Amino acid sequence: MENNNQNQYSANGQPLNNQPQFDPSYNTPNTAPINASDSLVTANGLTKRYGTFMALSNVNLNLPRGKVIGLLGPNGSGKTTFIKLLTNLLTQYEGVLLIDGKRPGQDTKALVSYLPDRNYLHDKWTTNNAITYFADFYPDFDVNKARFLLNQLGIDTTRRFKILSKGTKEKVQLALVLSRNAKLYIFDEPIAGVDPAARDFIFGMILKNYNPDASVIISTHLISEAETIFDYAVFLKHGQIALAGSVEDIKKHYNQSLNDLFREVFRYVY
Repeated sequence: MENNNQNQYSANGQPLNNQPQFDPSYNTPNTAPINASDSLVTANGLTKRYGTFMALSNVNLNLPRGKVIGLLGPNGSGKTTFIKLLTNLLTQYEGVLLIDGKRPGQDTKALVSYLPDRNYLHDKWTTNNAITYFADFYPDFDVNKARFLLNQLGIDTTRRFKILSKGTKEKVQLALVLSRNAKLYIFDEPIAGVDPAARDFIFGMILKNYNPDASVIISTHLISEAETIFDYAVFLKHGQIALAGSVEDIKKHYNQSLNDLFREVFRYVY
């Protein structure tokens, strides 16, 4: 893979510009230890351009089934673009992208349950209206589970969204997304802008209530709060895969936490 952002090395192997580099022999995109048959998401040569700007560049990646996956990188690294391609919100791209062997589109809507990074429910709706909408639109939506979760959260389902607090709206949306029997759950920055107690609650709710046979992708740049729940991690930098592998293998290989590794790799980005 061509990478115009790669460092040039001196004779002794040190990067000339002193920026940190991952060991190129370890778990690069072309040697990720996941068989294609075991992967839920497959990307080969995935590239997304906005004019002359490359949001994603030649991404090669297999994401495993049945795992909680951290999609990690600073703002502008390509995380949201990758998610929008998975959810078919962006449809024009180069290369191959498959979810359970299918290109993102009508056939994958039944496979993917997505929580965006902003409120998407109409202010005039009540939570009951939202439940009806989800039940009509998604055949795999479990109304009883949704009402159970909302009751646990103490949500009054008759109140309109426009009078709910930001935190309550987020809880409602989270409950709705988790009440689908999907194969892939995607959460785009679910803990951004919330307090530490709310972060713990959100992660706890995700881990306790998603379909255990599915995979979960959580996009975040707040690594310290999230790394303990990840089975697998993908580091995106300048629209390219910097590292992808099991969290256990990454920590063992680099002898660092994900958070420390993240700070090292991206300290020149912020």
